Amino acid sequence: MFLRILLFSLIPVVTMMAGGIIASVKQPGGNVRSLILHFAAGVVFSVVAVELLPDIIRNHAPLQVIIGFTAGLVMMILVGKVTGEGKENGDNPGKRLPMGLLLGIAVDIFIDGLLLGIGFTAGNTEGMLLAIALSVELLSLGMATAAEFGAQGMRRRKTIGLIAVLALLFFISAVLGATLLHNLSDKAMEIVLSFGLSALLFLVTEELLKEAHEEKETIWHTSSFFLGFLIFLVLGMVM
Repeated sequence: MFLRILLFSLIPVVTMMAGGIIASVKQPGGNVRSLILHFAAGVVFSVVAVELLPDIIRNHAPLQVIIGFTAGLVMMILVGKVTGEGKENGDNPGKRLPMGLLLGIAVDIFIDGLLLGIGFTAGNTEGMLLAIALSVELLSLGMATAAEFGAQGMRRRKTIGLIAVLALLFFISAVLGATLLHNLSDKAMEIVLSFGLSALLFLVTEELLKEAHEEKETIWHTSSFFLGFLIFLVLGMVM
């Protein structure tokens, strides 16, 4: 089973790298970048609704939810404040990492890896379908990350390198989910999942959609958000 988890966790890793390389080699224009960011936001929001919320509600541990959710929110606000001060001070955007976006995606990927590692313990079919669903998510996140880094003026090699690090983080968290964290207590896991829930909501509302709305909104941009949500929702129902 452990070898199977390793093999299937490579699928989302490959799709994320592919999405990042495609968006780095052919830098999308403003409208296409906005479409990608809307789509990625829809997928991430669907992950929250389909994967995280049901597990969190099922355990009925409000104290742990409050602790984890608050910790995630405070961390993301502090990161946003620090990076926001850099913008106000007139830092060169081409040399500044969008840390709020980067950290939010890192948390998303880490939680996804844990879910995949733990998901295989529920059965091989469930684990394989989850790997396919997460591949769709990481493909869109890889493209969105590369598009946003490109808009910041970051060099292609550095962009691909950062996406490779994020993809490696997914692989590591999948291994952790299959081994160490599989034996984590329900209360501790509730805190971890609630932390991820808060961070992902922040990522969607304050990073992905905020950046996406820098372009003039059209019905196609809005539709791409709902398309991303629908695709992962359907994949979650299949699982």
